[in-house]
Amino acid sequence: MKRTLMTAAAACAFTLGLVGCASLGMTDEAMDTASVDEDAVAAAVRAVEAAAVPTAADAIAFVADAETRLAALSEEAARIQWSRATNITYDTMWLESRVNAEYTELQVELANGAAGFNDVEVPADVRRKLNLLRLGIVLPAPNRPGAAGELAEITTRLDSTYATGKFEYQGRQITLEEASALLATTRDPAEARALYEGWRTISPVMASDYARMVEIANEGASELGFADTGAMWRSGYDMEPDAFAAETDRLWAQVKPFYENLHCYVRGRLNDRYGDAVQPDQGPIRADLLGNMWSQQWGNIYDVVAPATGGGSSYDLTERLVASGYDARRMVETGEGFYVSMGLPALPGTFWERSQITRPRDREVVCHASAWDLDNLEDIRIKMCTEVNAEDFYTVHHELGHNYYQRAYKDQPFLFKNGANDGFHEAIGDFVGLSALTPTYLNQIGLLQTVPGEAEDIPFLLKMALDKIAFMPFGLMVDRWRWGVFNGETSPTEYNDAWSANMLRYQGLVPPGPRPANAFDAGAKYHIPGNTPYTRYFLAHIYQFQFHRAACEQAGWTGPLHRCSVYGNAEVGARFNAMMEMGQSRPWPEAMEAFTGQRENDASAVADYFAPLNAWLTVQNRGKDCGWEA
Repeated sequence: MKRTLMTAAAACAFTLGLVGCASLGMTDEAMDTASVDEDAVAAAVRAVEAAAVPTAADAIAFVADAETRLAALSEEAARIQWSRATNITYDTMWLESRVNAEYTELQVELANGAAGFNDVEVPADVRRKLNLLRLGIVLPAPNRPGAAGELAEITTRLDSTYATGKFEYQGRQITLEEASALLATTRDPAEARALYEGWRTISPVMASDYARMVEIANEGASELGFADTGAMWRSGYDMEPDAFAAETDRLWAQVKPFYENLHCYVRGRLNDRYGDAVQPDQGPIRADLLGNMWSQQWGNIYDVVAPATGGGSSYDLTERLVASGYDARRMVETGEGFYVSMGLPALPGTFWERSQITRPRDREVVCHASAWDLDNLEDIRIKMCTEVNAEDFYTVHHELGHNYYQRAYKDQPFLFKNGANDGFHEAIGDFVGLSALTPTYLNQIGLLQTVPGEAEDIPFLLKMALDKIAFMPFGLMVDRWRWGVFNGETSPTEYNDAWSANMLRYQGLVPPGPRPANAFDAGAKYHIPGNTPYTRYFLAHIYQFQFHRAACEQAGWTGPLHRCSVYGNAEVGARFNAMMEMGQSRPWPEAMEAFTGQRENDASAVADYFAPLNAWLTVQNRGKDCGWEA
């Protein structure tokens, strides 16, 4: 039986286009009207379907093309982004917004294209690259006209609003750097509150932009097959999103008892200093009293919380740096020297020619310290407004860790030019920083004439814990807040209440007073308007101790873990570099195993490092009502 049909022609034209239909033997005349046997129609449809099914060869070609296009545009984008970060003007913001939109559009196109090969059997390295293409967008724009441009305009505006933020204090406009320096040293609760609340006046204007950004990004994440943007972020750790969230909860459970011990001790010392009216000896701690604009590290108030007896140190690193004639460049050269001592190559000459090491006097810049790889090969740089002090001495060693990691994996294919996961990238420099802060290392490079004895172990470990352990709950809460925003649990009207609730739940902290109705305190932390996922920093605070313990074991160190320095150990350096050279080519457990011999996250190294301090804190806290109501 015959009948007049358009089915085959329509299906063919929709799937392959007119040229493709002609290649199957369907002429223009046949496509206009087809009077064919049903069997012939079915055969034509099967031919169309067969021709439309992607193959492994298609996937391989797609990935190769994607890497070529991404590599070319990433360099252009990086150079424009560098220009804006080191010279904030209307024009550089305009250029960055355009290139960010173009890059986002390319990422969205490639992510959607990669999803088309989900059911195709391909080699393992190709499958990994396809997955990375789907996960490589921090904020995915939906695949519709104008979306990427709108998203880019919003993100550039948010970042620049933060970078140029100032507020009036004592009759003049001050920057974040000035406010942070004052907050670190003031011991006047009224002044601390004014600085803490003053910086947060720069962020309410961001709230509507942020809410719109979340809408756009979630639409894009949904198109890529994720429940929301937060779920997409959690998918980047070689495990399911919910499994990753559970894993971070497990790691926090390992560390939380020690944090509560530290919190209890610090609260008591603050109570001794300020009295019940300012800081009660129970419940949460007033956040502005901790010497840091976000209360994420507490080392600046060591003088307030030092042990009542035996709390002194025989040296002050900032004073030693100044007395030894250090300037900003020498700080960076010293950091480079650590990596070179482990057998790694010196930084290229272009690093010194092109980096921003100090704050320029003639223009607005982003001072937030960062490490850059502009050409995916050798053009590596840091961007800092370096000061000669202990904090930036550590930061230099940390940022150069990013650069050495970037250089180590430069020979990997483009999609594997990254850390095993983002926590690795942060942990590399922090691992080196653990050695860099030891009196052992400071003696090795001539900043100390002798290494202090055991009497200074508790003060040293307390200083480290005030920064390292105090940070961990903050490292969790930032993305816990964002995950709630992305999945809709937290509406824009609840942004600030949810942020304060997370401070209380994880950190045991409260703001110094009621917050205004329009407050957007999350926006006063760079990584929120800068859209940098934050759980990486929590992971890095676990990994760095895991790396440090493994490296010290490799070096044959038999003393206390907190006194170990691997400066000058080329054997450790070779194994360390071998891990870094892997980039993101293998799942992170394999990279972890390559250096540490372990395949899992393990916070027990944190306990090993701080064991003497935890025992001491337990004694100090006897009889106290530790903990807080969440």
